[in-house]
Amino acid sequence: MSTPLPPGQRESATFHRFGLTQFAQRFPNHTSSCALEVIGSVTRTLHLVDALQGLPRIEQTSDFHCVTTWSYRALRWEGVRFVDFYNQVLLPQAAPQASATLVALRGQDGARTGMLLEDLLAPDVLLADRLDGEPISVDHGAPLRLVAPAHYGYKSVKHLSRIEFREPSAGYRVSGLSFMDHPRARVANEERGRVLPGWLLRYLYRPLIPGTVSRFAKASQSRNAGTGCSGGAAT
Repeated sequence: MSTPLPPGQRESATFHRFGLTQFAQRFPNHTSSCALEVIGSVTRTLHLVDALQGLPRIEQTSDFHCVTTWSYRALRWEGVRFVDFYNQVLLPQAAPQASATLVALRGQDGARTGMLLEDLLAPDVLLADRLDGEPISVDHGAPLRLVAPAHYGYKSVKHLSRIEFREPSAGYRVSGLSFMDHPRARVANEERGRVLPGWLLRYLYRPLIPGTVSRFAKASQSRNAGTGCSGGAAT
């Protein structure tokens, strides 16, 4: 028996490629390795060629909840827990400042968001490179994607390429309008954005779903027809 959906969510039969419409035509330039840059309030900047190498791997099944109110059930992700990456790589090699409790995340496509370090260290937050038994596709985040199931999908940055530690007072730049990016974006609390309540944003976001799905699908079809998909089979 499946668990109830979070407040305001509706189940989708498709795991869409989705996001802000200006990103529909943006794809990663590098998918052959899980490279990561670690910068900001750290003792040492890191340029990791294969961020997951040598770390314990897990498989995790979790639901994905888009802030626009659609949800897709039971995605099977594979990768490394962020907390293991933090403890075994970031702490000993980068040594973030103790006061740097805000983490800015950036994808190869230019998408940006931020999460509190305490949220990233939850046991279900992954750095994922596989989905449903296959290498993660370009459509869904190749070569490396953050997966934060307790948070709306815009926190699960695709094509993750940079992690920046910051002081909370520094804030972070977002890819869209700042009111759309809640500092925590917890699904259970319906933290869909800033200023407006989550229940109201449901009705503003839902009409945007069909057009956004169509735009992203057409962009992917055009890309795959012209150059092929370098990040594994589309899922």
